[in-house]
Amino acid sequence: MTAILLAERAQEDARIVVLGAGGGLELRSLAQAHPEWTFVGVDPAAAMLDEARRVLGPDAARVTFCEGYVEDAPEGPFDAATCLLTLHFLDPAERTRTARELHRRLKPGAPFVVAHYSFPQGDGARAQWLSRYGAFARAAGADPEQVEKMCAGVTAYLPMLDPEQDEAILREAGFSDVALFYAGFTWRGWVGYA
Repeated sequence: MTAILLAERAQEDARIVVLGAGGGLELRSLAQAHPEWTFVGVDPAAAMLDEARRVLGPDAARVTFCEGYVEDAPEGPFDAATCLLTLHFLDPAERTRTARELHRRLKPGAPFVVAHYSFPQGDGARAQWLSRYGAFARAAGADPEQVEKMCAGVTAYLPMLDPEQDEAILREAGFSDVALFYAGFTWRGWVGYA
């Protein structure tokens, strides 16, 4: 989905910034889908960037790895950006700052694809949605004990927001035409344009 959304506006030789690139799966998928694209992969964990290099194999030659956070990324301008499974670790002020920094590094009209935990939070909704996600994970074969630990960790450590709040952050950061493209229990994904 991410590659399709980016390719709607990113040219054949696009330069893409990937925030939260550790592990390399997202980079590998994008690199395989678009052999002419080049990337800057940003992640604060050196070990995760090493894993990304391993996962990418020969495609690692098309990636400039940057250990750090958004402010450590090159200035660009980039043709597109992604931030998958990362922003939910940040409090609202830091999410906004991070989205602004990404926006500042993009060419006008460039797409930004973001996806992370984002689900209703009020009046018992948080517990209900986490319960649903846990039931889905168990039904898919996940270890029940691991599912319970994951749900407890989300509750205790992640600053969850309502989807409407996450959309507002993207608009406040300067992105236009923000649209939801994915929703699955506790996960949401949006595309917006610089």
